[in-house]
Amino acid sequence: MTYLYQALSDKVDAWRSANYPCNDYPAIGEILEFATEDLETAQLRYLRRAQFRALETYWYLRLVLGTPKIPELYEKLFPSPKDRRQAMGLTHPDIVGIIADEGMDGCLDKVLTDNAFVRKYALESLRESLTLDYASYILALAMGAGKTILMGSIVATEFAMALEYPEGPFVENALIFAPGKTILSALRELADVPYDRILPPRLYKSFAASLKLTFTRDGDKQIPITWGSSFNIIVTNTEKIRIQKPTARGNPNQLSLLTSTKAEEATELANLRLQAVASLPHLAVFSDEAHHTYGQKLLGKWEKDKESGELLFKADGIKKVRRTIDYLAQETNLIVVINATGTPYFERQPLRDVVVWYGLGEGIRDGVLKELANNIKVFDLGDGEADTLVEAVVDDFVRAYWHISLPNGAPARLAMYFPNLETRDELRGAIESALALHGIGSDQLLAVDGKSSEAIKQAFYATGSDPSAPQRILLLVNMGQEGWNCPSLFATALIRKLANSNNFVLQAATRCLRQVPGNSHPARVYLTNSNKKTLEAQLAETYGTSLKDLDAQQSERVEKEIVLRKPHLPPLLIKKRVLRYRRKAFDATAIPLTFTIPDLTAPQGTTVQTLEIVETASGKTTLQRVDAGDDLLPNAPPEWDTYAAAAELAANYHLPMREVLAALRQTYGTDAEIPDYHLPAIGRQIEAQRAQYEEYFEEIDVAVALVKADGFDKRPATKNDPDGGVIYTARISFAKQREALYKTAQDTVNAKLALESSFHYEGYNFDSGPEADFLDWALGLLGKETHQIEGLWFTGGLTDPAKTDLCAEYLGDDGRWHRYTPDFVLRRADGKHLVIEIKKDAFSPDIAADLQRFNKGEQPQTLEGRKAVALKRWEVLNPDKLAYHVMFADTQLADAGKKQVRDFILGT
Repeated sequence: MTYLYQALSDKVDAWRSANYPCNDYPAIGEILEFATEDLETAQLRYLRRAQFRALETYWYLRLVLGTPKIPELYEKLFPSPKDRRQAMGLTHPDIVGIIADEGMDGCLDKVLTDNAFVRKYALESLRESLTLDYASYILALAMGAGKTILMGSIVATEFAMALEYPEGPFVENALIFAPGKTILSALRELADVPYDRILPPRLYKSFAASLKLTFTRDGDKQIPITWGSSFNIIVTNTEKIRIQKPTARGNPNQLSLLTSTKAEEATELANLRLQAVASLPHLAVFSDEAHHTYGQKLLGKWEKDKESGELLFKADGIKKVRRTIDYLAQETNLIVVINATGTPYFERQPLRDVVVWYGLGEGIRDGVLKELANNIKVFDLGDGEADTLVEAVVDDFVRAYWHISLPNGAPARLAMYFPNLETRDELRGAIESALALHGIGSDQLLAVDGKSSEAIKQAFYATGSDPSAPQRILLLVNMGQEGWNCPSLFATALIRKLANSNNFVLQAATRCLRQVPGNSHPARVYLTNSNKKTLEAQLAETYGTSLKDLDAQQSERVEKEIVLRKPHLPPLLIKKRVLRYRRKAFDATAIPLTFTIPDLTAPQGTTVQTLEIVETASGKTTLQRVDAGDDLLPNAPPEWDTYAAAAELAANYHLPMREVLAALRQTYGTDAEIPDYHLPAIGRQIEAQRAQYEEYFEEIDVAVALVKADGFDKRPATKNDPDGGVIYTARISFAKQREALYKTAQDTVNAKLALESSFHYEGYNFDSGPEADFLDWALGLLGKETHQIEGLWFTGGLTDPAKTDLCAEYLGDDGRWHRYTPDFVLRRADGKHLVIEIKKDAFSPDIAADLQRFNKGEQPQTLEGRKAVALKRWEVLNPDKLAYHVMFADTQLADAGKKQVRDFILGT
């Protein structure tokens, strides 16, 4: 069976391969291509692979498929009724028979109207998908994939497209739901997203100037936004704006005189906030951790009708949010709803509006989550042997993890989950005794629960964010579940049988899987047999996987954090040929500028509504309209005299004013007044007659920065950072089979020399073995021979223009300009540089032929040749400062290629 997200994945792959064609809105291709920093290695600039795949899918739905509702989406992706039936899960023989008799439409009508039919064949999730009157999609990404950043990326790209195409069908306001205060706090990450690494520079500037980010706060009567405005992101939990009244809590037998008043007040405040959101045009709604927002029972429950005895489906859970979204869909133009969640299932039913699915297994394979392979430990112990269990867990954790820490210095931590306070307190002595046997004091423990003091809770949350937090073993009761992000957590232990409601066991067991770049150590989960059964059931229900699958899953990609060690390398001062554009020489006297008066309707005047104050039956006052329709004020559009209009147009289009003035007077008359709304149309006439430009190259002096510290992430130094101060870092990702090509100074024969002469950042992420071999050979030469080399730097691993200026542009077969970054730069004390490229021998004929063409003044014909010629042009312009050398090697570096490098190093 092919699911919706699988069919979409194939379509999106084809769209990507074609370079994201979109004739009406081509800027989307520019945005999506900007996400990839290096096309050859597929290194992404900022987003992770799962996030980028989801962003691509979202825009394929929006622009290629036209934001279809779920029924329309199934029709487009599965034109065959048989394929559509299978994709929707209508595979039961009884249902197949119904379709044969009544057709697909008849069967879907039964899904929408026949409660007994839906209940019998477990079609609740399909009904939910088919009943929505707006486009609503689920992005199902497992924990650690970065759902919050994904939502920020979608909003940023929507706003950028709206600014680029003001008349287009794009989102101009976003409402982001969070299910509670814990996750609402986590959503503040939206404010820290580096949107300049998601949007190309020209689109980022207008986005950054327009963005307004608002978080609702307790006690605020209104959302602090301008009604009807654009480019707002509003982050709120559902209670602050949902329609229904809050449920009164407490003893139902006690009557509180204030209950009704407080409930009405809370409802009124929620409605005020909701009305503010409803005033915003071009709205999108996002629901973060949607499975949690909607409740464990996503769709509701079946109950008997008291009068008829018939089983009826009582909408619950998801409907609490749906009612709010339905209201917004009625009150404003709701463009799309995006639900971010960690699961594509509801009680083992696949949700039928999942358009992207990224599971725990994929997260482990991509290095986004820690490995669990051979690290799920199941103890054959009953609840009565809990003291033996905790002693074994502590002993194993200390032996396996006590010496381990993250790259930022945070020590490995263990979370032990208890069903209640009594169990935790009962077993604390056994835990302390187990630690004492290893010489570890009880100060390494932190016991925290929902009723702990704020100081203890703050200490608990610090373990997730502060590498220096001292506690390493956390004893948890009703804490540390969803929303707790602690990358230094390497192990979890489930002590005694835990409640299996709300996926508690699953959430607790998987807390230790969050990964950070640079960590190579796996996670570990300790279970009893009873909790193993619960975890198996919740894994199957939530992720469609099993403990056996996770225990065997190996990572296929690796994430590393590189650290910039030399942020202030002197720039390379050279001449460059820069492509410029200029207006072609034009004889205005031969073909004078001419206009025609635009055939346009004058804009409508200002509307006026007449209101009065009235009192409602409940005693409240409100405003009510008393006029029959909108009155129009006489509002003549502003006008320009011909001289002022000519000055405005000449300045905008860089033309001589007298030429524009003459054309305007010839068209409108000498003393005529020109309506303001005519000017844009006249401007388009100027563009049609004078927008004729030509390319030319200009030689300029430039300072090429080999590295730009501002393009790196910044964090405070830790005890593991010897330099202190601010540390510049970046995240890279590569296939695990290439991990041997990731080198640090410590991996060389002479680490001290390597740090002094090379490794401006650590580590170097080479593309091939010959590149790594070249560095070893060159460092060996530097260590043996007298030389005046100031630095030997691997530059091929940094291609992001925010991190380096060292790139040459070349024109590709697609007619677009591309960037090429060479592999190495050698700098000599006399100021001369040798730029080195390592290539496979197979490219030698193409490069040699195109270099010969270049010497003859001809254009290169091959991809690799174009790259070489682009750098050769630098050499020709800067013979005293720069030389370019290509070395060819498949498995080893040829001596012939080494000679020029050796001569450069030795100055011969």
